[in-house]
Amino acid sequence: MVTKTAIDSRRWLALILLCATQFMFVLDVSIINVALPSMQSAFDFSQQNLQWVINAYTLAFGGFLLLGGRAGDLLGHRRVFIVGLTLFSLASLMGGLATSGAMLITARSLQGLGAALSSPTALSILTMTFTEGSERNRALGVWGATGASGGAAGVLLGGILTGMLGWEWVLFVNVPIAGAAALFAPTLLNETVTKKDSRQFDLAGAFCSTTGLILLVFTIVNAEGHLGRTLGLLLLCVLLFVGFIIIEQRSPAPLVPLRIFRLRNLTGANLVTLVHGTGPLCTLFFISLYLQQVLGLSALNSGLAFLPFALAGGASSGFASVMVNRFGVKPVLTAGMLLMAIGLVLFAQVAVGGSYLIHVLPASLIVGASAGLSFVPLTIAAFMSVKDEDAGLASGLLATSQQVGAAIVLALLVAIASAHTKGIIAAQGNSPEVLVSALTQGFQSAFYLGAGLVALGAIVAFLVIQQQTKYSRLE
Repeated sequence: MVTKTAIDSRRWLALILLCATQFMFVLDVSIINVALPSMQSAFDFSQQNLQWVINAYTLAFGGFLLLGGRAGDLLGHRRVFIVGLTLFSLASLMGGLATSGAMLITARSLQGLGAALSSPTALSILTMTFTEGSERNRALGVWGATGASGGAAGVLLGGILTGMLGWEWVLFVNVPIAGAAALFAPTLLNETVTKKDSRQFDLAGAFCSTTGLILLVFTIVNAEGHLGRTLGLLLLCVLLFVGFIIIEQRSPAPLVPLRIFRLRNLTGANLVTLVHGTGPLCTLFFISLYLQQVLGLSALNSGLAFLPFALAGGASSGFASVMVNRFGVKPVLTAGMLLMAIGLVLFAQVAVGGSYLIHVLPASLIVGASAGLSFVPLTIAAFMSVKDEDAGLASGLLATSQQVGAAIVLALLVAIASAHTKGIIAAQGNSPEVLVSALTQGFQSAFYLGAGLVALGAIVAFLVIQQQTKYSRLE
């Protein structure tokens, strides 16, 4: 006979395994950012093309997340989770062995596909393992804190591995983590198929949503200097999304049942999530370049410089679940987003002759703490009143908003920063002094725009998210 103690013990071991995968995914994001300048040098990427090291992953991740989440509902969350981890591990190995920029970007795309299969199913398994309410909130607090710990480890390991062994090792490090998680998953995780009554798959809806999401991000990333093409592709995106809505209304087994959006907190959480990643993105992408290209820090020292940012995120994530249990999701989420906007405004004060202690550290602590403080209530709000049979869908929607929002925001911020930098160089020449000044002013413009986007997210959180203390399910 299996005792309650044994069941509880296994649940928390399962949480450790799931959090290990979250650790890996966040590790991959932060560790890659620290290595970006080295990759840029190795493959002669321009700053505009460098973002594809990030966006190739984000495109595949965001584009296939709805498929990954729903595949878990239909085929089994554990099964899809293991397949995704295996693909992620193999793609990481391929990226580390890359001999060209094209091979590296292809590997990053395959990593994104693997993550799209395993990330939403991991969160689905977590939410079905722990009861809605304070128990699930605590588990999500651990989930968030583990992710932030991955950020801390990533920035440190990124500097150490890039500086001592080469950029390739920031990809190799994923291989043993993903492999071990896939190996232990059958023992620690129960298989769950929540759509037992129907194995029909909405192929038409999947095609429209995946193609539309990938095309949207591609269009925005490549918009600069191509107005006619951009407008044409955006029109095609609109047609794909309209077609998707029509298909979902008529499909007997829709990929995204539109009734899910009757859950106001889930809808509001997804809207806020579109811009929530702005703070971490600005910090990891632009501050990494600022530290190495403007202040002249080495990759190792840049990694160390990010530690306060990541540690603040880990501490606040663990604290956030306590705050939510006491005050509710709405005030904690709104406060976290406002705090993030303030941190980005502080980042906008970076200067050519700047100081890490004055221009980077205070803003890093604020943005890191605010990211953790807002992430936990965002996740809790997204799963309020969601049925188990829709857990994969809710996970996929939230992760899609996160990844697609991140890709669009990063493309927008890079375009603004690049345009500002190019304008200064065109007017003042391309001497080393002008180049450094132009880069810095470009970063400043990106930070100000990022602060505005995050402030908009705080307004949405305040107006849309409902304070909810009792839990009910949508029938």
